Amino acid sequence: MEAMIGLIAQADAAADAKAANAAIGAGFAYGLAAIGPGIGIGYVAGKAIEAMARQPEAAGMVRTTMFLGIAFTEALALIGFVVFILLGL
Repeated sequence: MEAMIGLIAQADAAADAKAANAAIGAGFAYGLAAIGPGIGIGYVAGKAIEAMARQPEAAGMVRTTMFLGIAFTEALALIGFVVFILLGL
């Protein structure tokens, strides 16, 4: 009987370790998924500011294009977040 209890305890410990590793892996995956869009948004915003400084009369068009670029880039971070949620379950 004690051997059976020991086996059950080992199985529970293995399941807990697997769940912990899955959570760590999911967090790591989201961290990596957020790096690219963060760099991309910074690049888009920087280039838009540079373009507005060079041609102030085109600021409206540049701003609109910048917001579209930011939205598409941010979609990558949201996809990474969805994958993070799916891996965490």
